[in-house]
Amino acid sequence: MKVGLEKLENHEGVAVKALLDSGATGLFMDTTFAREKEFKMERMKNPLLVKNMDGTVNMGGAITHQVECNMFFKGHKERVRMNVCNLGKTEIILGMLWLAAHNPEIDWEKGEVKMTRCLSICGKRKQEEKKREVKKVEKDENKETLKKLVPKRF
Repeated sequence: MKVGLEKLENHEGVAVKALLDSGATGLFMDTTFAREKEFKMERMKNPLLVKNMDGTVNMGGAITHQVECNMFFKGHKERVRMNVCNLGKTEIILGMLWLAAHNPEIDWEKGEVKMTRCLSICGKRKQEEKKREVKKVEKDENKETLKKLVPKRF
């Protein structure tokens, strides 16, 4: 799937092909891609040892750097931190952290990804919930509705 990445330091946008991988634990960016596109790579305090699916240590070595950027996909914008490592021909991988946070509806036959079931931690869902609350208040200005929308601690 195609996503947009935005560099934080200069807001330059880069279109990228992302691989959804439920076998990957986190979010990853290819080292060569990060260098070619001049993403700012930050050294990690504690490098991560990378193991292959068969349990052997990855030949690329430990993950020592991360990239922080904004990612855009179908109305979603979020700040992400990706581990930088050798991914071969793959530019970025969105693993289980991303998949669990957004719970996308995937049509494997059509190759479509729809963002219809995001969890509450998703920025897009929070924006939609706020819009619904505002519309509800605009439609029904009575005090009972307002009491329901305002948290009890206020």
